[in-house]
Amino acid sequence: MNCETPRVFIAATRQNDGKTTTSLGMLAAMQQFYPRIGYIKPVGQRFVEIAEQKIDEDTVLMDQVYKLNCPLVDMSPIAVEPDFTRKYLQSSNYDALVRKIQKAFDRVAWEKDFVLCEGSGHAGVGSVFDLSNARVAKLLGAKVIIVTQGGIGKPIDEVALNHALFEKEGVEVIGVILNKVHFEKIDYVSDFARRGLKRQGLELLGVLPHKSILSRPTMHLIREELNAELLNQSDQGNNLVDDVVVGAMGVHNTMPYFKRGVLIITPGDREDIILAAGTTLVGKGKQGLAGIVLTGNLRPNPNVLKVIQTMSFPVLLAAEDSYNVASAVHDLIVKTRPNDLEKISLIRDLIANHIDIQTILNAIK
Repeated sequence: MNCETPRVFIAATRQNDGKTTTSLGMLAAMQQFYPRIGYIKPVGQRFVEIAEQKIDEDTVLMDQVYKLNCPLVDMSPIAVEPDFTRKYLQSSNYDALVRKIQKAFDRVAWEKDFVLCEGSGHAGVGSVFDLSNARVAKLLGAKVIIVTQGGIGKPIDEVALNHALFEKEGVEVIGVILNKVHFEKIDYVSDFARRGLKRQGLELLGVLPHKSILSRPTMHLIREELNAELLNQSDQGNNLVDDVVVGAMGVHNTMPYFKRGVLIITPGDREDIILAAGTTLVGKGKQGLAGIVLTGNLRPNPNVLKVIQTMSFPVLLAAEDSYNVASAVHDLIVKTRPNDLEKISLIRDLIANHIDIQTILNAIK
């Protein structure tokens, strides 16, 4: 396997701690020093089907943003399907999986100056089929950066657990990145987290300030997650949702919530609310609602549909009832998408301005 190309492995203490955000920004930062960059997510758990291949969704994001010029199947060699673990436990094929990962890395690293490897959760994820993140980092000969949520006590405790597993595999941890720290607490958290990590023999590489925009879903994402039908020709699918209101009250009590960034969830037969939104928000453009989700698969009558066509924001029709739709939106895992240009620009700036890239470069050279 290629042992020459510089590489780093991005791990986390838990899922959704900021691995993909860090990876996305890190690629841009490293490209300043290594013009030809590569990316691999050896073991993926959330995937989409492209040309009959199961490709991790983070791989699709990185490829579309950075135009990596490498087959997607090599950047996402193993997709953990629902029955993957059961099949592995019935008939272990560990050596075949290792060869698949290492050969994929060789192809990803071909003619590249640097490769970023992204893990799939904490250090132990994948242990059930003998490919924990710690083991995969060892197989790839990569040093590790651990990303954890902001704070002092709990994050450092979780880092210590993950660090122990990497140490057991003989993998070096370059340092730790704290994510989602409120701006006014950055100096305080940085000071004490650095002291706590030093006791663990680890270095603090940086602290990323909390940016609410990164956890706010777009109407595009909500439409995908709900498998909803778009009832108008809105071009505002990238509208960010700041607040969610369930329109279960009378129309006069609902209208005060008709504000920028609000998502209204209401049954499709609440024509009074729909018409009120159409009447009061005409001409407001992007100053209007983030969107409306009509629930219960209750399609409005043709006259109301004509009003919906005039609305600038997306109006969706979902099959579930209002409670289930609201719950799904509340529980939504917000992932950055290739068309989230504002978010991507912000992420690049966050990594460039708050992470000690030089220390990482020194560690991997």
